[in-house]
Amino acid sequence: MYLYEHKLKTQKPQQMIKITNSIREDLQKSGIKEGIAVIFSTHTTAGFTINENADPDVLHDMLYGFEKNFPTEDMKYRHLEGNSHAHIKTTICGPSQTLIIHEGDILFGIWQDLYFCDFDGPRNRTYYVKIIEG
Repeated sequence: MYLYEHKLKTQKPQQMIKITNSIREDLQKSGIKEGIAVIFSTHTTAGFTINENADPDVLHDMLYGFEKNFPTEDMKYRHLEGNSHAHIKTTICGPSQTLIIHEGDILFGIWQDLYFCDFDGPRNRTYYVKIIEG
């Protein structure tokens, strides 16, 4: 088993950042050919999604849809920090993803990539990758 720590700085209030390549680098370092990778965020306002990588408008539309359904400015939110929208969006995405490793690579569909989703930026963020052979 291998554990890798990643730090990144988001630049916008809401942002989706492709992190597939960093996971592939971790996988290459580990030397594991078959198993799983668990990717986990230590934050309650940032998570992960697997989605389309071909058209950047998909990421735009996803962020638009999240904001439309869970607006940043809503006077009915009661959380004192003012980021309830980010907690809700993260609950929808989830704080982790599990990826299948097969023949030394991530088993993805042709249009898929893994994205780190920050809904309360800009911030310094940390996520972990646990690679398990099996």
